[in-house]
Order: sequence, then structure tokens, then C-alpha cells
Amino acid sequence: MGIESTLADLKGKQLSELPKVTAAGTSISSNSAANRNRSRNKQSRKNRRRQKKIMASPVQRLYETCKDVFANCGAGIVPSPEKIERLKAVLDGIKPEDVSVMLEQPYFRRQAGWKYPAITYQHIFDCEKFSMGIFCLPPSGVIPLHNHPGMTVFSKLLFGTMHIKSYDWVVDVPSDTSADAAGVPGKTSAVAADAIPGETSAAAVDIIPGKPLAAMVDVIPGKPLAAAVDAIPDKNSADVVNDNGNTSADAVDVPSKMSTDVNPSETKKPGVRLAKVKADSDLTAPCNTSILYPADGGNMHCFTAVTACAVLDVLGPPYSDSEGRHCTYYQDFPFANFSDDGASVPEEEKEGHAWLQEGEKPKDLVVIGSFYNGPEIVEN
Repeated sequence: MGIESTLADLKGKQLSELPKVTAAGTSISSNSAANRNRSRNKQSRKNRRRQKKIMASPVQRLYETCKDVFANCGAGIVPSPEKIERLKAVLDGIKPEDVSVMLEQPYFRRQAGWKYPAITYQHIFDCEKFSMGIFCLPPSGVIPLHNHPGMTVFSKLLFGTMHIKSYDWVVDVPSDTSADAAGVPGKTSAVAADAIPGETSAAAVDIIPGKPLAAMVDVIPGKPLAAAVDAIPDKNSADVVNDNGNTSADAVDVPSKMSTDVNPSETKKPGVRLAKVKADSDLTAPCNTSILYPADGGNMHCFTAVTACAVLDVLGPPYSDSEGRHCTYYQDFPFANFSDDGASVPEEEKEGHAWLQEGEKPKDLVVIGSFYNGPEIVEN
């Protein structure tokens, strides 16, 4: 752009404006020439800085935008509408090739013989303010119904078709005391994780504090917490399923989709709480980025891969056991399964409501920690 401007300027000058030459062949406007050289050098430096900005990768722009958007945020604090829209616009523009994710990669192959296909997580970046990562789901892969306490979450479907079902709590309905702890920062759940001998259930939820995947996996009985998962690159462990699909005996397991095929009694179970359906539909890429908030937008959601798909997730702030942001999983039951206990829901809206109960994690679904192979992020 700078070169083109210079040429345009030269073409616009009149002949009388050009430097005049004496009989001795020397210019009488040497000072003007020196000034023009200094001006061109200055413009060249500006162009190089501008070009450096232009060459920043989409992931680098995402990192820098997240850094600004979440700078003054924390648990329960939502960024301003203007910053929400700015981050959403950056995510809307990201394509699979920008993060080096392709349908041909082994993570997306159909897996025969698996009740619940393994899901791959690629960790991109995290800090105390936000985290970035990619979930790679083969066909029929499920990220079970779970919450995001005090978080604002952006989910960008990079490719494929995914079914999303999400809920928000109905806040003006009485709930059991045991249910009140669900999704509230600082509270733990006795049924949110399988207990480890010698460890509390809270310790079983978030095995690597501050890592987004850590809150979504179960620890391995008998293993030290630090060795329970190899979800983050640069950590060494033999207890993780390899990218080629070979599993080890110590593969990390996570909950499967919470179904309603159990037989609840007519009396409401402990820990059951009323929620309203926010979304229950298929999304097909390309599509807009989905956003959920601490108290609305579908804070509890479940993803099911209709086809192989990839989801780029940004969480602000990330899960943190030390700060009370645990990942809790739920089963959902139709509204008619339990007595309403004073819940005033019009007949025509009952299908849009459900009872949620904290659920245990089954042993037949694994999450594989894999390296992120996209452009490197330069922290500044």
C-alpha cells in the first residue's frame, strides 16, 4: 500500500515541480530529496508494522481478543455487550484450517465396538482468566450434560452437524437442599465424581486445577492425581489413549450422555431441580457461535455428534477446583416424571421443562488428550 501511494504521488506531480538540475549536473533541491528519503523510510517502517499485524494468525487474534475481553472479568462477571460481540465476530470468522483441524484426521473416524466413541480434546491455551481448546467428536460422540458455574462460554462449531440440548435453572421454584449446591461456585457435590480412597469427592472432579479438560474427566483409581490424565501437551503419561485409537487399561473416562431410560419413582429424588429447555436442535456448520452465560443462554448443555464434528470452545473463566468452579453432570427427566412441588408451569409449556439430577459418570466413555497442531500463540 505504501509503494502504491508513492507511485500515485509521483504520477500526480507536474513537470515544473520536479528537481531542477544545474549545468554542472547537480540538483538544487538536495534537501528536498533527503526529506523525501526520510519520509519513505518512516513510511516503510509503518508498512512493516502494519504487515506484521496483517500476518497474525486467526488463533493469535482470538487469543489477543480473549485477553482483552476477559481482562476485568471473573466468576459470574459477564463481559460488556460490545466485547461479547467483538469476540463472537472473531470466532465466527475462524475456519477449521485456521486451527489445523481436518475431517481426515483419525479423531473423527467412526469407531466400531464402542458404546460411546472416544472424544479427543486439543488444549490450545489457558490462564486464570480464560481457556481455549477444541473438542473433536466422531459420529455419535457425546459430551454429556454438564454445567459452567459462573462462566461465559463461546462454542464455535467448525464443521459437521451436532445436536445441542441445553437448560437453564428455573429460579423461582423450591428445590431440594442437596440440589442447591449444583452449579454454585464454592459448593461441591458428593455425587459429581467417583470417590478415590483417601481423597475427597471434590478432589476427584478437577485433577488439574485451571485446565478446562481436567474438570471433565474422572480420575483413575489408585493413580496419583497428577498422573490421572494427559490432556495437556508437554505432560508425559502412558495412561492416555493414543491418537491412533489404541487404548490403554488406564484410559481416562468421562460421563456419557445422561439419558432418561432409568425408572424414576413418582416421588422426586434428592438433588432434583427444575430447569427450562433453552435449546434442543441440530446445528450444522457453518453457523454462528453459540454463547452461554452464568445464569442463562443454556448454562447446562449436552453435545451429541450427528456427524463427525469439531467444536472450538472458549471459557471465561475456566473450571477451577481451587476457586469452586467444579464441573457437575446431570441426568434429565421429563417434567411429568415427578410431582411439581408447587411449580407453576402451564400445561402447554411442560414439555419445555425437565427435572435435572446430579449424575454419576459411566465407565465406558473416554476423552483423549491430544496435541494442538495449529499456529503457535505468542503471549504478549
